Amino acid sequence: MAALVDRLATPARADRLAHLEVLPPRIARTTAWPDWVHPDVQAALVRRGVVLPWAHQVAAADAAYSGRHVVLATGTASGKSLAYQLPALSAILNGRGSRGERGATALYLAPTKALAQDQLSAILDLGTGVWATTHDGDSTREQRDWARDRGEYLLTNPDMLHRSLLPAHARWGRFLRGLDYVVIDECHHYRGVFGAHVAHVLRRLRRICAIYGASPTFVLASATVADPEALAERLIGLPATAVTDDASPRGQVSLALWEPPFTSYAGENGAPVRRAASSETADLLADLVAEGVRTLAFIRSRRGAEQVAMTAAGLLAEVDPSLPSRVAAYRGGYLPEERREIEAALRSGELLGLAATNALELGIDVSGLDAVLLAGFPGTRAALWQQVGRAGRGGGDALAILVARDDPLDTYLVQHPAALLGRPVEASVFDPSNPYVLGPHLCAAAEEQPLTEADLPLFGPTARAAVDALTAGGLLRRRAAAWFWTDHRRASDLADIRSAGGSPVQLVESSSGRVIGTVDAGSVHGTAHPGAIYVHRGETWLVEQLDLESNVAFLERADPDWSTSAREVTDIRIVGERAHEAWGDCRLAFGDVEVSHQVVSYLRRRQPSGEVIGEEPLDLPRRTLPTTAVWWTVPAHVWQDSPLEQGDLPGAAHAAEHASIGLLPLFATCDRWDIGGVSTALHPDTGQLTVFVHDGHPGGAGFAERGYAVAREWLTATRDAIQGCACSEGCPSCVQSPKCGNQNNPLDKAGAILLLDLLLSA
Repeated sequence: MAALVDRLATPARADRLAHLEVLPPRIARTTAWPDWVHPDVQAALVRRGVVLPWAHQVAAADAAYSGRHVVLATGTASGKSLAYQLPALSAILNGRGSRGERGATALYLAPTKALAQDQLSAILDLGTGVWATTHDGDSTREQRDWARDRGEYLLTNPDMLHRSLLPAHARWGRFLRGLDYVVIDECHHYRGVFGAHVAHVLRRLRRICAIYGASPTFVLASATVADPEALAERLIGLPATAVTDDASPRGQVSLALWEPPFTSYAGENGAPVRRAASSETADLLADLVAEGVRTLAFIRSRRGAEQVAMTAAGLLAEVDPSLPSRVAAYRGGYLPEERREIEAALRSGELLGLAATNALELGIDVSGLDAVLLAGFPGTRAALWQQVGRAGRGGGDALAILVARDDPLDTYLVQHPAALLGRPVEASVFDPSNPYVLGPHLCAAAEEQPLTEADLPLFGPTARAAVDALTAGGLLRRRAAAWFWTDHRRASDLADIRSAGGSPVQLVESSSGRVIGTVDAGSVHGTAHPGAIYVHRGETWLVEQLDLESNVAFLERADPDWSTSAREVTDIRIVGERAHEAWGDCRLAFGDVEVSHQVVSYLRRRQPSGEVIGEEPLDLPRRTLPTTAVWWTVPAHVWQDSPLEQGDLPGAAHAAEHASIGLLPLFATCDRWDIGGVSTALHPDTGQLTVFVHDGHPGGAGFAERGYAVAREWLTATRDAIQGCACSEGCPSCVQSPKCGNQNNPLDKAGAILLLDLLLSA
């Protein structure tokens, strides 16, 4: 595979290969089958080709069968599914249910429907006679009835558990009474606000199971998770045994870091712009398919996946007319049968190239792939290794190429490979005590079964205060020794576990009333305001009206020669400080803040030049976000003793803020769109130059807290990223931000380096 990289890095683009890392192969270690495994299960696995299990599979399976909660954290393609299938299927067939006969059940939770469907196929293919089915948004009423009445191995997702199974638990009494195992696959996926929601869904599940006399064993699995024991305990609220010694075989893995060149186009403020990662990935995908290399390309957006597949097919048509049909796209939004068809074509080799969103990141069996392309760093090292692990399954050699985007984090990583390759994956960060998450789940729990004092410790030390607040607000009512849900609404509707930003806004075509899509509440002011040009599935639309009370925006098709970008005013107020430390005369702090945003106008920009041709005022309400932040201050006497001038401070602080937001995902499992920032040369609450980085979710998601914990490493990397960028004045690879509400003005690259040097030297 390393030789293939040499062929891709032709003399014309040799300078794009920034680094090549070759990971050596690993030999398998097997062990005997446990004597408790049901003979039908063992025979089925032997027929599939598993002559002997690997040592880590048996270690995890033994722990689970003995009743210990376990988290299995071994590499991609290390056969983790066998580790939980062994005890779950054996328990069902051995009759380890509460009635001492065949009545045991197992619940499998996946973050995506596709993964659950893939696992179902694997279970059914074993042919053990276990009654398995999925329960998700694609299930028919007949399937759901069958699952309740006869299902033994149920595959679902946290959303269905939250909205369907738990609220209707009385109808699932048979299944819950026999529940022996709960499998939480790809557990690293549960982070931020989503992770906090899922943690409470699992606590509600434990509470309902106890009502039916069941106490299931939890088995968690992930290829990429730091501190697995701590993650498992935070997620399920119970201690778990970690199994981390990977005994599976692995072929040689060649990982290339690839940086596209600068183009001749000058972007915002005259900054140089690199070639788009998606364009570079399309070229590489075409090259690999032309070489007969089975390749999966991960693209950040749905539209991008379609475009990369189309571009690669067009390039291949010039080489061989038979090749374009062997490239396709795969993304969310396809019908279930379309997804299954594409997955089957990829497995069979009918497709040689596939451009996909991260819908294929998780453990779907796509064995036989030779190479993986990543159009941009996927946000975390955990996601990187998940995606890299799609290639080389079955012990074969693999090639992976990370194509850097024009982004501070991507640029830093290709220039500092050790930060990517020499470090463990990030800690999964989430905060179950977030009151905006905890409150709705306490309401849902009360609707499922009235809450008692004995229930509250299950939901954490802040549960009693939250219940009192909900009672005072009229959402819960205290009667005798319990709290009841008395509202006419479904309590589960209060918690949108995939988001914490309010109800989405529907995009409606004015002339026909047709709904063409949705925008989340947090971004609608900036992307679907009156006058905005909105792009949907390659078509441009003009927003005519935004009705915030009804959560509807009205649009009409338009093809203007300009785009729009919103201008936003942001203020931040410190509500309370939770922790701080002195860095010389500078200061680092973490605490609660209140962030206010108001979109005040939008710019019209000529396309493709980006020239500003007008600014239009907007009258939109101010929005307030109570959240958490990490911030640092530099007092006047410190910067006055440096080359910094007072007029440099706003641009220096602003540039440092942008770059630090871009680099935080290297240390916390977040995306730059999960966090925000505010910088000022003189903040009223501190009386000093202050830079804030805050969580973008009500109550906080744990990202800012993680930034506080690793601040020196994080801010050192930020300083190095700015210093190491080849531009002179600042560009999208270092200090410019695609989400800046002030149109990246002012920015002072040199000032940011000086400012961070002052902070870090203290």
